[in-house]
Amino acid sequence: MSLLDNINSPSDLKKLPVKRLPELCEELRRFIIRELASNPGHLGSSLGAIELTVAIHYVYDTPDDKLVWDVGHQGYAHKILTGRRDRFATNRKLGGLSGFPKRSESEYDAFGGGHASVSISAALGMDTAFSLKGEERKTIVVIGDGAMTGGLAFEGINNAGVEARDLLVVLNDNDMSIDPNVGALNRYLLSITTSRRYNRFKKATQKMLSPLPRLSNTIARSVSGLKRFLLQSSNFFESFGFRYFGPVDGHDVVQLVRVLQDMKHIEGPKLLHALTVKGKGYAPAEQSQTTWHAPGVFDPDTGKRKRVKAVSKKFQEVFGETLLELAEMNPAIVGVTPAMPTGCSMNIMQARMPERVFDVGIAEGHAVTFSGGLATQGMLPYCNIYSSFMQRAYDNVIHDVVLQGVNVVLCLDRAGLVGEDGSTHHGAFDIACFRSVPGITIASPYDEHELRNMMYSAQANPCGAYMIRYPRGEGYRGDDWHNDFEYIERGTSRVLTHGHDIALLSLGPVGNEAADAIDELAEEGISVEHIDLRFAKPLDEAMLRRVWNEFDKIVTAENGVVAGGVGSAVLEFFSSLPESGSHKVVRLGLPDRFIEHGSVDELAAQCGIDKNGIKRTIRELAGK
Repeated sequence: MSLLDNINSPSDLKKLPVKRLPELCEELRRFIIRELASNPGHLGSSLGAIELTVAIHYVYDTPDDKLVWDVGHQGYAHKILTGRRDRFATNRKLGGLSGFPKRSESEYDAFGGGHASVSISAALGMDTAFSLKGEERKTIVVIGDGAMTGGLAFEGINNAGVEARDLLVVLNDNDMSIDPNVGALNRYLLSITTSRRYNRFKKATQKMLSPLPRLSNTIARSVSGLKRFLLQSSNFFESFGFRYFGPVDGHDVVQLVRVLQDMKHIEGPKLLHALTVKGKGYAPAEQSQTTWHAPGVFDPDTGKRKRVKAVSKKFQEVFGETLLELAEMNPAIVGVTPAMPTGCSMNIMQARMPERVFDVGIAEGHAVTFSGGLATQGMLPYCNIYSSFMQRAYDNVIHDVVLQGVNVVLCLDRAGLVGEDGSTHHGAFDIACFRSVPGITIASPYDEHELRNMMYSAQANPCGAYMIRYPRGEGYRGDDWHNDFEYIERGTSRVLTHGHDIALLSLGPVGNEAADAIDELAEEGISVEHIDLRFAKPLDEAMLRRVWNEFDKIVTAENGVVAGGVGSAVLEFFSSLPESGSHKVVRLGLPDRFIEHGSVDELAAQCGIDKNGIKRTIRELAGK
């Protein structure tokens, strides 16, 4: 029997002698590789954090002590060691374990994960609460070097350096997020050093000051001013009030345990800098870290990935190739992305025009404001941010783009349901969030042709903030994706199918499900007029007036929340028209709850926005 078979909680882990922990780490590594080979998930980051996970749970008393994971990509070993090994095969599946830490799933998940840079602020809140309640608990954060580029991480560090009672931040430094990390912080982490002379001096000074509290603040200010002299290079984290330890080998679990045991008794805010390798212990993942962040299905013995032949290009690929095509036509076009050039396919333009593509790291707000600044000087940024992450830049869009009256194309990748990553990643709220902003354009393409046309139209006639939302994954047109550009006037719709019983107004790719439903309903004698709205803002008001006058049964369909979505916009417009007393409007979209994880098809069926759900709604409306 393996060591792992006997570990169902951290208390079981603590029964092992320290010298057996490397063996356990290798068992965990083999278990994760085997499980993810057939049930895809975040492989590389989880392999890289195994030793850190084991050491933390070995030294600290979780769940009484609180462990907060930033993002949560690296949390698989944590789930396995905290009683979820037998259910791990359900990871990211409908009704199964979440791919991220989730408070409702386990008492060991102290704070939910999914978005980057939140951990330090959340953990400081916990540490402060313990202090207020007089509870002697420890709080531990694990944050990656990529997530450290997010502004919220620095806000948390800045506050924690003053307020934290007993907070440990473990910096998991693997020099990788999904794409290679960028920025000044990354360069600092690669070259960071500490001075023994400074540390000896600091320790002696602190000991001297301890019986003289009235003098502490005054003298401490003088001491801090000596850092430039005493340090070979000033330590970034200590300037925020953190005690810095490291760097240490993040894969030497025995050393990590010893270091953490020593640090456990040091009060105040502390940072342990651990150097790790993303994909550690699995050669293919170490050699190609971007690919093996989430590799899909693969052979665990050979590392050969199973590739499913695509029927159509992904929307992301169409975006990337179209952006390059437009950039070759228009020298004002530049690309901006927060750490996702490969994920959004901006790497296509980056390879050809590196000087015109800017990866700003995990910093969505900065990406938008940076784009606004570029636009003030006549550049035309295509700022690509995943829809769920654009939530973090809401103020930046309003204040730094729309209010400035500048031309920025905001490309919202992965809009709508995204599948197995679940509630933190579904692009559900963008229309509802931004529809109320004056002057903004919100477009959503029916297919790849329309995506290309919208991207072209945004630069052909710049008109302020132009938002294009499109889904994750394959398109619908097969090899027929590279159309000649066609200008689309803002706020214009198009009729896809003429009918006389019911009008269906769809926005975006959900219209393809609607089209299939309408074809099958026609065989049942139900005639549906299908209109592709194209725009959530501005609406095609002339078309809406016609629909109101010609149809008393109307359905709207969108892959976003119903509350405040395009269906709501249509109803608002209808409310301004003369009431006939006989109209019935049904809105289809995501319900007023957070949608869990599962395949996109499963979730769309749950929400009633797949072909069968749309058919069912129209049949009911038609009385059949």
